[in-house]
Amino acid sequence: MEIQISSGQGPAECELAVGKFAAALCGEFDNTVIKQTSAGVYDGCYRSVIIESEHDLNFLEGSVKWICQSPFRPNHKRKNWFIDVSPIKKHNDTELDGSQIRFDTFRSGGKGGQNVNKVETGVRATYEPLGLSAVSTDERSQYMNRKISEERLRALIAEYNRDGRRETDHTNWLEHSRIVRGNAVRVYEGLEFIQKNK
Repeated sequence: MEIQISSGQGPAECELAVGKFAAALCGEFDNTVIKQTSAGVYDGCYRSVIIESEHDLNFLEGSVKWICQSPFRPNHKRKNWFIDVSPIKKHNDTELDGSQIRFDTFRSGGKGGQNVNKVETGVRATYEPLGLSAVSTDERSQYMNRKISEERLRALIAEYNRDGRRETDHTNWLEHSRIVRGNAVRVYEGLEFIQKNK
């Protein structure tokens, strides 16, 4: 699975907490690695990090609190820094299953010479799991219109998958800026980043 650790547009201290928490998870869970990073202001600081793990890390969803005097602003009064942990949502592309395409024929009003409005040369291809349909009346033969309608249906499903991926990416991006302060799922303390609430 993948999770996103985000500073939620917080200051450099939150970005440092993101880096420290990502490193802590990689040390805590075997077969857990950093897959992607978005660099922050200073070295070791990250606006966001995506972690990939063989473990189910859904229990970490929520906020993580880091209690520490700012290493960047020694006289700063604030000592509590929060970061967000969210599972990465993925769009599962629809693979076209030819056995689930329904073909319906109808009388075509298009070019067809003597066959126009006499035989059913028009074809509608419907992918039943999604309810998507594509029509062809382009050719004189039902066989050719069947092929064209299926090609158009494939294009519609490809567009459906692209839209789904865009929507999922947007949802993940919105999570990047969301932080709920309080009720932290984990609390760490000090520059050593020691977990308090084990």
